[in-house]
Amino acid sequence: MPRLTLKPSHKAVRDYYATLQQYDKHDITHEGAVSNPFAFLLDACAKQMNATLVPQYPMRAPKGNRIVIDGAIIDEYGLPLAYWEAKDIDDDLSRSVQEKREAGYPLDNILFQTPQRAILYQNGREALDLDITEPANLIAALQYLFAYVPPALENWQTAVTDFREHVPDLANKLKELIEQRHETDPAFKKAFTDFYEICRTSINPELSQDAVEEMLIQHILTERIFRTVFNRSDFTSRNIIAVEIEKIGFILPLSRPRRSAKTSPKNSTSSIRFTRSSSKGFSEDVADTHGIVYTPQPIVDFMVKSVAHILETEFGRSLSDTGVHIIDPFVGTGNFIVRLMQDIQGTALEAKYRHELHCNEVMLLPYYIASLNIEQEFFQRTGTYLPFEGIALADTFELLEQQQTEFFTQENTRTGGETEGGGYVRGHRQPTLQHGAGDSQCFPFYTYDEDGTNRQENITDWALAEFRTHYADDTITKWDIFHYNYGLLHHPTYREKYEANLKRDLPHIPFAEDFGDSPTQARR
Repeated sequence: MPRLTLKPSHKAVRDYYATLQQYDKHDITHEGAVSNPFAFLLDACAKQMNATLVPQYPMRAPKGNRIVIDGAIIDEYGLPLAYWEAKDIDDDLSRSVQEKREAGYPLDNILFQTPQRAILYQNGREALDLDITEPANLIAALQYLFAYVPPALENWQTAVTDFREHVPDLANKLKELIEQRHETDPAFKKAFTDFYEICRTSINPELSQDAVEEMLIQHILTERIFRTVFNRSDFTSRNIIAVEIEKIGFILPLSRPRRSAKTSPKNSTSSIRFTRSSSKGFSEDVADTHGIVYTPQPIVDFMVKSVAHILETEFGRSLSDTGVHIIDPFVGTGNFIVRLMQDIQGTALEAKYRHELHCNEVMLLPYYIASLNIEQEFFQRTGTYLPFEGIALADTFELLEQQQTEFFTQENTRTGGETEGGGYVRGHRQPTLQHGAGDSQCFPFYTYDEDGTNRQENITDWALAEFRTHYADDTITKWDIFHYNYGLLHHPTYREKYEANLKRDLPHIPFAEDFGDSPTQARR
């Protein structure tokens, strides 16, 4: 790792002290203000080290309680290199450190800081306690913070770099071996045929054999490295597709790597970063064809926080509330859903996981990896394994381009709209609040042009006329139809009866025997 280059004459250091002097003039001492100059300085240092400062970094303490650290420095794989916890001028820093220790804050490399003092902990012990009103001491504290690399993390970075370089060759050799086995090994041919049918049944009936072979290759490479680096014997024991792949893998004459005693952090974030890297290394041409660009972690964090803020301020709801569905139309390896699950209350997580998390992915490998990552996050939070059934192998753009039912206007796939009642949160491209009827189809009452102008009602005049004629009631309004529609779509009997159809088609809206007060009940 490069060494941090920092001098008292550098702009970031000068700006830090200048800002604190301005705060002192105005008697500003609270943490929310005095922590900002140090955050800007940390950010400048992180960029020099090809790392990223993530403010308000959430994580789980060893006892399972959720903590939020003021800042974490993460590397390109999303693995934390260092932590930072700020306090205001009047705080007793030593006492604050003790409180954080008791709360389970990580002590492998964390800097506790006030404008006057910095205490650095490394390997669970105090390494430095300095007066940082002196520039030389400030620089020393930062250099020690950024110089520290845990042995396990150093081994992890080396292993990932080496693996990424060798992925194309390993994948090509596996592909040749699979082709050979198709021709010469009846047991392999039968196992692959059975697996192919399971994939077509469980994932998508239109899957090609080449796509399934690609997933098999990626799984074999990823699973072996996961066993070695993450020491995870449970990686393939739960997910149905992974179990079936292993049946084929054991037929292939593959060497099994010995398990390493040195492991990297065992969490979904590091799994996601690793599988992204290996997937793009194996299928770089496919990734380029599909325009795959994985969203940086700080952007994902911002999206989750933005959606939570909008839900609270505009709708009086939270991500944990019943009836708030989360949709990621381009899930990739699952980063958005995994990060969002970390902010859902423990008491609400299982119901949300079972019924209100939804995502699509067009490529088979990320689809499979996302399933594993999301399932692993749920397992880490609850200690219980449940298969994640909210993911679909589908092209969201293609879904949006399919012919729309006349019940709603053709513009109903635009983002935005005024909403009432339950809600859907759509993620990954941009955080927006929308109503949906499964997958990523959006049925708001109003639609808008991309610049937010030209508001139009989304219920057609034809639909209004049909309802008034059918029920012989000219008092029915478009809002009544809107609420009737959503009451129907969320009715348990309707969802159970048409479960199979809703997975592949737009919903069909029948006329109820009695329109009556259906809109009023749905609005409630």
